[in-house]
Amino acid sequence: MSKQKVAFIGLGVMGYPMAGHLAKAGYETRVYNRTAAKAEKWCEEYGGSHGLTPREAAEAADFVFICVGNDDDLRSVVYGDDGVLAGCKADAILVDHTTASADVAREIAERADVAFLDAPVSGGQAGAENGVLTVMMGGSEAAFEAARPVIMSYARAAELLGEVGAGQLTKMVNQICIAGLVQGLSEGLNFAQCAGLDGHKVVEVISKGAAGSWQMENRGDTMLDDEFEFGFAVDWMRKDLGICLEESERNGANLPVTRIVNDYYAEVKEMGGGRWDTSSLIRRLTRK
Repeated sequence: MSKQKVAFIGLGVMGYPMAGHLAKAGYETRVYNRTAAKAEKWCEEYGGSHGLTPREAAEAADFVFICVGNDDDLRSVVYGDDGVLAGCKADAILVDHTTASADVAREIAERADVAFLDAPVSGGQAGAENGVLTVMMGGSEAAFEAARPVIMSYARAAELLGEVGAGQLTKMVNQICIAGLVQGLSEGLNFAQCAGLDGHKVVEVISKGAAGSWQMENRGDTMLDDEFEFGFAVDWMRKDLGICLEESERNGANLPVTRIVNDYYAEVKEMGGGRWDTSSLIRRLTRK
């Protein structure tokens, strides 16, 4: 059997290592990035090749992966004479890892002449670098089964949740849960500090009990140390929560905590924290 060819569009903090895992797994990988210098750097590090346009990168690929910023970024690389769809071969499978709206996922699926999966990820930059992302997907069973072995090059879990759009909706659930949790953790840690407790010892104890979470295990100590340079940025979270709130207006879900936390993140941005990681919510409570 000949080596499968893959294309990866978008080499940001997530896409760069994800594409690298594909190359290391033995897939013939061709990349595209809006800034060509980054694509050239990737090729120097991992081998493979790069296309000058999304279309060129996608040509002849069995699987085309995309990981860009938002709905508009996604449309800009998918459509048009130089877009991915113009280059995809008939039996290719298009997999979008962008955290975007369910609407744009359905739009692309309707306009595409190839199988499409919306497949946002969770795990952040560290998960991408270590190849342990969680991938939540929407689309056909056949496309999922074909793409899953390739995706597992950089994931530890990949699940099909329903038709196209289900992956994005599930990612919204993920972000809603994280937002409330980080705010609760921020308040708890700030309470410990105000009460004169050793916050680090508090985290060590309660992380082993019912209050424990990934956020506490991985960000509790750094939050106490006022360090916020660890991955998923406030600007990105605000984009994601905006998508959640917009979707809730359509489906009738009540998101009071999410709405409040989104406003709190807006305050963090006003403090100059747009590029701080999402655990920086505590800074609102500890600022003098």
